[in-house]
Amino acid sequence: MESSTFRLMGVHEIRVRIGDISRQQAYLLVNRPDFPDPVAVLAQGKVWLVEEVEAWIAAQRSSEEGGLRPP
Repeated sequence: MESSTFRLMGVHEIRVRIGDISRQQAYLLVNRPDFPDPVAVLAQGKVWLVEEVEAWIAAQRSSEEGGLRPP
């Protein structure tokens, strides 16, 4: 049987990865309709796959608007 390893991140890690944005800004970002869906909802909050979040950040940074600001 093959073992799978999932790299996960929560809102705090997303905040740090994007550039130390505020908690409010991070929650606005993760609730955008174009943000990846969380893979689990834990007692301490939602978690996302690192690869999906990194791909989303890269797409936003390459867009004309820079789109990392909350709507």
